[in-house]
Amino acid sequence: MNEILDWILSTVQSVDPIARTLLAGLGIMLETSVLIGLVVPGDTIVLVASTAVEGVGEYLALTVTVIIGALVGESIGFALGRWFGPHIQRSRLGRRIGEQNWHRAQVYLARRGGPAVFVSRFLPVLHSLIPLTVGMSDMRYRKFMAWTVPACVIWAFAYVTVGSAAAGGYRELSRDLHWAGYLFVAVIVVFLVVVWAVKRWLFRSEAHHMTDAADAADSDAGAASGTPSDDEGPDATASGPSNPTVSA
Repeated sequence: MNEILDWILSTVQSVDPIARTLLAGLGIMLETSVLIGLVVPGDTIVLVASTAVEGVGEYLALTVTVIIGALVGESIGFALGRWFGPHIQRSRLGRRIGEQNWHRAQVYLARRGGPAVFVSRFLPVLHSLIPLTVGMSDMRYRKFMAWTVPACVIWAFAYVTVGSAAAGGYRELSRDLHWAGYLFVAVIVVFLVVVWAVKRWLFRSEAHHMTDAADAADSDAGAASGTPSDDEGPDATASGPSNPTVSA
């Protein structure tokens, strides 16, 4: 295990630090841009890049770059929503996202406003749709940034810190422990499990804000008739699209 990890970490470290940092920033920018985040694993890119961090300078440079990349991506999503939102939603790609996901994002934003922007950064699918949905609403860019900046900062520090700390600890322990590689893998796995659990908890705790009165009525009718509810889980089907606005 140690030999395999040494090769992987050495390969990542062999990439020029500046190029590696910029690549991580680009990856997270694409992830947080509208719809692109559904196919580009920006979190994976950041986690891998963080394993090659050496020293406080590289740590801070990577973290700041990731934060900037995330905010640029969020801003692109906001701008596209402001200018082309309805067209994107009706496009072929927008239809593939699913009407229920668009509807959920719109209802969630209308009900929660700023907190929806913050929480959505940690939720699958919504983290790509909310910036676009905000652009389609009347929420001001300044308010959008005020809620998304702290979320991006928390996200960036979490991933870069865990990746760099796990890799740094492995390099020190691997000199004396032949099973240090298993410890490194365990740390990363535990982190990913915690991330998954937090996302699941956030979705469950916020799910009631993502359905409107019509959805609730359909859910109650389905429960009374013994039909499974359409609002269970992140891939539930919504009753239809809406375009609520959020006051600034």
